[in-house]
Amino acid sequence: MHSYPTRFFAAGVALLAAGFAWGSQPTPEEARAIAREAYVYGFPLVDNYRIQYTYFQDRSNPEFKAPWNRLHNEARLYTPADTAIQTPNADTPYSQLGADLRSEPLVLSVPEVEAQRYYSLQFVDAYTYNFAYVGSRATGNGAARYLLAGPDWKGPTPAGIAQVIRSDTQFAFVFYRTQLFNPQDMEGVRKVQAGFKVEPLSAYLGQVAPQPAPALNFIKPLSAEQERKSPEFFDVLNFVLTYCPTLPSEKELMARFARLNIGPGKTFDFQALTPELREAVQAGMADAWSQSMAGFERLRNAGKVSSGDVFGTREHLAGNYLYRMAAAVGGIYGNSAEEALYASYNQDAGQQKLDGSHRYVLRFAKDQLPPVHSFWSLTPYTLPERALVANPLQRYLVNSPMLPDMQRDADGGLTLYLQNASPGGEREHNWIPVPKGPFLLAMRFYWPKQELISGSWQRPALQRVE
Repeated sequence: MHSYPTRFFAAGVALLAAGFAWGSQPTPEEARAIAREAYVYGFPLVDNYRIQYTYFQDRSNPEFKAPWNRLHNEARLYTPADTAIQTPNADTPYSQLGADLRSEPLVLSVPEVEAQRYYSLQFVDAYTYNFAYVGSRATGNGAARYLLAGPDWKGPTPAGIAQVIRSDTQFAFVFYRTQLFNPQDMEGVRKVQAGFKVEPLSAYLGQVAPQPAPALNFIKPLSAEQERKSPEFFDVLNFVLTYCPTLPSEKELMARFARLNIGPGKTFDFQALTPELREAVQAGMADAWSQSMAGFERLRNAGKVSSGDVFGTREHLAGNYLYRMAAAVGGIYGNSAEEALYASYNQDAGQQKLDGSHRYVLRFAKDQLPPVHSFWSLTPYTLPERALVANPLQRYLVNSPMLPDMQRDADGGLTLYLQNASPGGEREHNWIPVPKGPFLLAMRFYWPKQELISGSWQRPALQRVE
């Protein structure tokens, strides 16, 4: 395991040199620095908890999926009404599994899937690290069974299990994606989803189930808006950390957070703090956005950081908690680079922010379409909501399986029209509806080829049409 970033270590050394005593009450300056660092560290955990609570715990929520340890299949595409998760994709109908691994492991079975259809199971822990994959790229399209175990499980690999997959946290999320070739193909997706199976290890072995884990009093999550400003953020973080065993590489980090009673098993009492410390905590939270995230945005806009940098395993992120936060803010549950890459258009070729009051075109030259083993897509999202765009055609994206129905340029190239109103005539086949106001455009590349991973293939510029 890697330690936390060098810059965090350096900051800790500097504070110690200045008389920073681990057990004493922090000064307002120290509290502000701790709050900022803990917020950057904790944002993905808190936002993931909001979504997981919505999907698997809050039965009254319209976006509730299923109880823990029960697979939920959705043989439909996401629409503008799906708002629990930011920047949802409408390429691959989802299946979701909220895994409670406290009492025993789960056995996940996958069916044989036809060779041309992409599917994947993305394993995400409570930190939002992608810790494993099953599917077309990672394990192939053959039928198999996999054991998903928590951090405390010990035992031999049961017969018939292709691989033991272990989570660092006691709760995990398994995000299934099954490719839909076209709207008429939904029955094909249902057939694949029907072959997905989840069962406790005891049921798989035909044994008596172990004692269930103690009932948890799940804390109420904050809304996405509250997460940005409410000091209750640290109450939720403390709860989430109770099922995230502290790894050796983060013990010093947790000791630093403990100065503000932030950590597993601790109680963060904002009102009990002095007025100066309360002000410092809120200033630290604001710093995470105005300084930390603002700095990341400058890097991203300069093309110095990509989705492949911010999504991935704990080892890949190597303690870069700012990247982990940025990944959660921009599109939580994004895939690791080898599984899928993402690129976004936030500005046009003239460096102007995108707005549906203008019209845009995106042209791919002949033989310059994105190089992928599976497929690619282009999806607009409203801002600031990052929701899919409502439109009369209910067309939320364009993807490579749709190419046979699109109009090609005279030279064999492909021109896509991004605007709020239909371009009319044959051009409507190549129309991507955008909202009337601000928006961003996301490209997804599933199972990218090396030219994409290396950066040798460059996407075309988005041109504004006057």
